[in-house]
Amino acid sequence: MRARNHQAGVMLIEALIGILIFSVGILALIGMQAAAMRSTTDAKYRSEAAFLAGQVVSQMWVDRALMASYDTSLAAPYANRDNWKTRVAALLPQGVGTITIAAAPDLDLVTVTVTWQQPGESQTRRFEMVNRINGGT
Repeated sequence: MRARNHQAGVMLIEALIGILIFSVGILALIGMQAAAMRSTTDAKYRSEAAFLAGQVVSQMWVDRALMASYDTSLAAPYANRDNWKTRVAALLPQGVGTITIAAAPDLDLVTVTVTWQQPGESQTRRFEMVNRINGGT
């Protein structure tokens, strides 16, 4: 009878340890889910930035005669460029789109840069596309 009293409460300790291990496992699953959501959001914004950059470069290929007007350093308004910048700002959090054109005879080097900042982060993300468009300005 005395041996039985020495083991009193052992089952309670085992149950508490089991609950602790289970809780740690659940917390790990929640952490993995949060990391997966962050990665999915990052991939969404990156693909959106790539789409927007490709879209404006395609537009420039079609509109080669007015390609110099796409340069965002110009102060003069140009509807195609300004509409694109508005789409960048609307689709990406704190999104900014810039287009730089380095002209050479019959060959223009176009650099499209899209930057954004994900919610809750201080780091600015950046996507850059460089293209050569011949027959431009």
